[in-house]
Amino acid sequence: MSIAMSVSPNLETARAVASSKVSQDPFDRFDTSDLEDRLDNQGYAVLPGLLTHDDCDAMVGLYDSSDGFRSRVVMARHGFGRGEYQYFAYPLPPLVEILRASGYRRLAPIANRWHASLNIDAHFPSTHAAFIARCHEAGQLRPTPLLLRYGQGDYNCLHQDRYGDHVFPLQLAVLLAEPGNEFDGGEFVLVEQRPRMQSRPHVIPLRKGDAVVFAVNFRPVQGARGIYRTVMRHGVSALRSGRRHTLGVIFHDAT
Repeated sequence: MSIAMSVSPNLETARAVASSKVSQDPFDRFDTSDLEDRLDNQGYAVLPGLLTHDDCDAMVGLYDSSDGFRSRVVMARHGFGRGEYQYFAYPLPPLVEILRASGYRRLAPIANRWHASLNIDAHFPSTHAAFIARCHEAGQLRPTPLLLRYGQGDYNCLHQDRYGDHVFPLQLAVLLAEPGNEFDGGEFVLVEQRPRMQSRPHVIPLRKGDAVVFAVNFRPVQGARGIYRTVMRHGVSALRSGRRHTLGVIFHDAT
């Protein structure tokens, strides 16, 4: 298969698009009850075309900017895999900010119900601003949304994005490149570690602009003897060719 390497748009254009006000909530066209059902039943839910291709290209175009990021991580140096990622600094790009605020508003009731079913006392407030204030009071001050870049042979080991004591149990990843055109391989992978059972993998197909909402570290599952906790980890399989970018939206901040 022939893979066309993605070319970042003009940096100034990318900054302008990514920094412009968002006129419409990207989540508005999705049925929250359907999202809830899929998260309950399988621990993840795909949101097709959450972002437009123009928005994806603008996000990718920010990666090579020296502005707007607080740190860069080369994964091989830490045993995380191969590839690299950068954490955004505050203030976040408006598109990232609205994904965080709007996504949280829809997911918080699900998160609270999950915690209640597992007898976890932590309750999440109705707005993301209130939750972030709680994180900051606990010393979790650093923003966690990030851009990830993978090239040929790169991969991401199975992991959890926890970052501190205050952990929102759901997160969001948006694929910013088109499989089969800009890259090959690099599938998004979720693994469930179930009590007294073999682990179960999920390989989740995504297209450019698609998002996947998934459990950060665990989810409740209804079993024959009641509800039990299954541990979740996620990663990315090795790229065979091309370049893959992803936007990660984690709702809690880091210590």
